[in-house]
Amino acid sequence: MLIKSLELDNYRNYKNLKIDFDKGVNILYGNNAQGKTNILEAIYMSSTAKSHKGSKDRDIVNFDASEGHIKTLIEKDGMERRIDMHLRKSMSKGVAVDKVRIKKLSELYGLLNIVFFSPEDLNIIKNSPAERRKFINLELCQLDHIYLYDLNNYNKVITQRNNILKEIYFRPDYRDMLSIYDTQLISYGTKIIERRKKFTEQLNEIIYSIHQNISGGKEEIKIVYAPFSTSAEFEDKLKRNVEKDIKYKNTTVGPHRDDFIFYTNDVDVRVYGSQGQQRTAALSLKLAEIELVKKITKENPVLLLDDVLSELDSNRQNHLLNSIGDTQTVITCTGLDDFVNNRFEYDKVYKVTEGTVQSEN
Repeated sequence: MLIKSLELDNYRNYKNLKIDFDKGVNILYGNNAQGKTNILEAIYMSSTAKSHKGSKDRDIVNFDASEGHIKTLIEKDGMERRIDMHLRKSMSKGVAVDKVRIKKLSELYGLLNIVFFSPEDLNIIKNSPAERRKFINLELCQLDHIYLYDLNNYNKVITQRNNILKEIYFRPDYRDMLSIYDTQLISYGTKIIERRKKFTEQLNEIIYSIHQNISGGKEEIKIVYAPFSTSAEFEDKLKRNVEKDIKYKNTTVGPHRDDFIFYTNDVDVRVYGSQGQQRTAALSLKLAEIELVKKITKENPVLLLDDVLSELDSNRQNHLLNSIGDTQTVITCTGLDDFVNNRFEYDKVYKVTEGTVQSEN
């Protein structure tokens, strides 16, 4: 899996940009607020059709334009593929793959597999369960189209059921409609729970040795899936919480309430771990993500590192940089010192200044 080139038109602070990437390590450096992260965001959108920042299309299109474009040329399984994305301020985006428009944005998942690592990800362990679910969902949606289908449908049914719950106060007869949505929730939800359980098992098989190396053999890590209800309990819990759901006008049971707990040496690192332990766990999780993608897809993902090195000490920096191997990587940073000091080899260097990108080698 390689990104060969990226073209941006009226995207954020880029009026017009074309950048060719090396198959190895590509460094984008420059001062803050120059547009480095915008390039990574465009690659992320080419993979997921979403901004990693949660930004709306109208905020991504250049201020002086009404529409923008992302054109990404990739190599997958020895073949060139092209992803075209048309962003509009007043309409939903359009996406074409190999010049053929796709009907659903979800069709984009899995075409370009990426692993995105930013300073915010170092807090994934200590942040809310929603952050950990987001991580699991993003990875599973790239790797498993059945999971993507089930998750999309589950989210649609949750929205519909919650709308009914809000109306029952005014229309008590709507209560009879809940059973229709409950049947669908149970169908999709139980599949999501079982797939998350399997995914956690797959992660644990990989993350243990990675974390051992980073911690110098001093700590053992384990990820425990903590579903709000098991697949066997889901139907019963959903029915028993109907009155509560009506009262709060919200569905209170289901995999949208799940969590994932990280233990180091049998201690919940989110609650009792030091900041260093939390960061080691987060780094281990990202490195395990890379290996899991390789294992399942039989190809390397593209690794995007957004100014993350400045947030890591030299030991964790070395483990991250040494783990890249033959994975195509795009790194943003404010300077080259981190790489020079670590005697790290890189293949292509670009300087980013106020929306312009200049190759330096």
